[in-house]
Amino acid sequence: MLQIPGEQIQKSLQVENPWWDTGVVPPQQGGGSTPRPYLDLFLPLVLDRSTRRAVVLLGPRRVGKTWMINHSIERLIAQGADPKRLHYVLMEQPLYNRQSLESMLEHCHRASGTNPLTDECHVFFDEVQYVSEWEKQVKILVDRGLPCKIIVSGSAAAALRLKSVESGAGRMTDFMLPPLTFHEYLHLLEKRALIQIEERENTVVYTVPDVGELNRQFVEYINFGGYPEVLFSEAIRRDPARFIKKDIVDKVLLRDLPSLYGISDIQELNYLFTTLAYNTGQEISLQELSRNSGVVANTIRRYLEYLEAAFLIRIVHRVDRSARRFRRANFFKVYLTNPSMRAALFAPVGADDHAMGPLVETAVFSQLFHSDIRHYYARWEGGEVDLIMLSDDQRVQSASEIKWSDRAIDQTSDLRSLLSFAETHRLPQVLVTTRTRSAEKRIGERSVGFVHAAAYCFVLGRHFVEAKRLRVTSKGP
Repeated sequence: MLQIPGEQIQKSLQVENPWWDTGVVPPQQGGGSTPRPYLDLFLPLVLDRSTRRAVVLLGPRRVGKTWMINHSIERLIAQGADPKRLHYVLMEQPLYNRQSLESMLEHCHRASGTNPLTDECHVFFDEVQYVSEWEKQVKILVDRGLPCKIIVSGSAAAALRLKSVESGAGRMTDFMLPPLTFHEYLHLLEKRALIQIEERENTVVYTVPDVGELNRQFVEYINFGGYPEVLFSEAIRRDPARFIKKDIVDKVLLRDLPSLYGISDIQELNYLFTTLAYNTGQEISLQELSRNSGVVANTIRRYLEYLEAAFLIRIVHRVDRSARRFRRANFFKVYLTNPSMRAALFAPVGADDHAMGPLVETAVFSQLFHSDIRHYYARWEGGEVDLIMLSDDQRVQSASEIKWSDRAIDQTSDLRSLLSFAETHRLPQVLVTTRTRSAEKRIGERSVGFVHAAAYCFVLGRHFVEAKRLRVTSKGP
């Protein structure tokens, strides 16, 4: 049987790295396109040579990790880097099967003329989870003190994070790239004028000149907006199931998770995920899931961990009226990390569909998953609050109700649970999202802010990116 010659691998690398010859990243690889705002947070890690650490770019499938890498390469070239010292290696290529990371560095040397083992280069290993014991290989390369900066990316987010923490302690820096926020969605579509921002002293004021158009874009975001590729492809919007379900969900459920965790009954896992996706934002219990599926509770618990590891879902835990966690987490809520997955699995929704309520709540929580803030929901006998944010010492920082309706502005009795919870924790103000109206009211001793749900999602997404950007800037180069 013929062996694949090294020259074939080197030709493939030359195709993957056209900037070696042209000096530019081509449009089909993202060159010249608008990058995600997260690039400004990721690039300093790529540039940092003050510590001997590799960078691990994590994230679910199709959120733009490869384009983030290509935009990084484009920025490096713009800053004067030699294009031949920027190496991109897609480890998902069948041609590279059973190749070690070090052997790929040697192939990069032969293909480009610059040697990552001796020259100051940047090497990007994309989809590194296809490399056996990748984390140990990265650790060895970092420990050798090579002059090249190593960046790896992978899709099975939590599994990769776990491996990087366990095997690369002190040698790897994780960077999580989540699905698009609503802020990024409007940024990439150049529709930022739909929400106007004015900075006044220590506050930022947001105004919405056209709430109808903002809500139209918000519904589009809920149906299609979590993935950068979908924004600019009418073909994908016409058939989201083909792109999102088959290329994202099915590959994770049928290939990534079974191979990572040795799952034998894929149908059980698929049924569970479909059930959770349909009920995103609803409170559920292990016992209920077990009873409805016929799968034992311990197996359900493992499957939930796997789905979280793949960044398909996020579990939000319940607190009581005193904001204390329950010793036994019998009840919890499960949210899709990206509301667009529900449209792909079932059907896109309209602004007046009953499903918009939980999907708006899912969209709000999907912005929060980008932050380090502890968020919960509260429920007790006779009361519930959708969103609670706690400090590290378990003190309540804020309480909010997520609605896709304007009714609560006029019928404040709908806010009885929220106001009661705020009184218990002496919160001076609370927030309620709405559909088309905004207002500020004084109810008893509390200030209640009524904010468009779409604007709230925008503010959350922008706030967390800007806060991280400030932290990066304050650290300096």
